[in-house]
Amino acid sequence: MNTRTPSTDALPDLRVSARETRITRSAVVNAVGLLLFVLVPAIASATGESFLINLMTRFLIYAIAAFSLDLILGYGAMVSFGHAAFFGLGGYVIGIAGFHLGQGDTLFGWSGSNAALIMWPLAVAVAALAGLAVGFLSLRTSGVQFIMITLAFGQMLYFILVGLMIYGGDDGLSIDARNTLPGLDLNHPATFYYVCLALMTAWIIVCRRIVNSPFGMALQSIKQNPRRSIGLGLAPLRYRLTAFVLSAAGTGLAGALWANYALFVSPDMSAWQKSGELMAMVILGGMGSIFGPVLGVAVYLGLEQVATGWTEHWMLILGPVLVLVVLFGKRGVYGWLAGGKQ
Repeated sequence: MNTRTPSTDALPDLRVSARETRITRSAVVNAVGLLLFVLVPAIASATGESFLINLMTRFLIYAIAAFSLDLILGYGAMVSFGHAAFFGLGGYVIGIAGFHLGQGDTLFGWSGSNAALIMWPLAVAVAALAGLAVGFLSLRTSGVQFIMITLAFGQMLYFILVGLMIYGGDDGLSIDARNTLPGLDLNHPATFYYVCLALMTAWIIVCRRIVNSPFGMALQSIKQNPRRSIGLGLAPLRYRLTAFVLSAAGTGLAGALWANYALFVSPDMSAWQKSGELMAMVILGGMGSIFGPVLGVAVYLGLEQVATGWTEHWMLILGPVLVLVVLFGKRGVYGWLAGGKQ
């Protein structure tokens, strides 16, 4: 019998073909997802289910926070259990400014204290500065020590917010109106939804460029082998700290959008449970994939919506699902659908 084995020259072609297939599947999944996002208000109007817009707005905001966390969790192996602190900071920047505006005051005398073009970048800057301080201290450790230090900082901010009695303390703070954006009425649900969709899309593009840049490659190299990276002349602290600050900034933006969405902020936004939720979303979708956390948010919020109809202890269902994903689908839902990481 004449048995023939594939020549070694054919193996690169097979690898290229497999890679092209993964890219095609990934592109199809991404395109279908974006199309569905764009059509959400039309679908809600056609079906008479107006709650879909609010649900998907919530989804978009959590997606920004989730893949901001994935930037350090999936690509830098930095398990931050206090990342919700930046989410809470971003929200409280909007809430405090709105509180003083409701009292007839302005923030530091700024006439644009309710302008989104001022307040949202301010929320991002505050979260980034906090990320710089927390990261500079936390990243001098690693492993369990890093997890515990980030958790400590998160809980410290939580109790600071609880102690701010002038801003509602443990009861939280109501906001009278959403921020203003020239030419747009953010009080209209569909308009605010599309603004959140535009910001999520822009942040995904920025994160993808960061990951595929020399900086992103260096960050992943440090994740794989820190000692070898140092031997190559890389400074791990510098790269990790930069990624940590960028991640904090994106999470702060999500917090600012949440404050506008809910018209309410509370210390619970910065509690460790919120950090756990964000981490569960990233793991479900697939760590180390830009679009994975988006699907992770969809699975998490979808499971919450369905399971709460059966029982208030819906996390008893989430727990086994999360364990199964970790054991049998390490690339998460996105890795299973798209066949690749990107």
